[in-house]
Amino acid sequence: MIKLALTFLGGLLMAFGALWALQGLGIIAWPPQSAMLAQREWALYGAIAATIGLVILWLASRIGRTR
Repeated sequence: MIKLALTFLGGLLMAFGALWALQGLGIIAWPPQSAMLAQREWALYGAIAATIGLVILWLASRIGRTR
């Protein structure tokens, strides 16, 4: 159950982080009224969030493994 929750959380964080980073870089202009568009700090925040999501996914994949 914890592995499933961590996998979901990590995937969600990676997806939102990627969206924020791409909006911050001006690559994705959706939604048009977003305050994040072409704002470099949101590119950084998104990259950090996506990296944390990736780490959570990696940790979730290690749960239940035996050596």
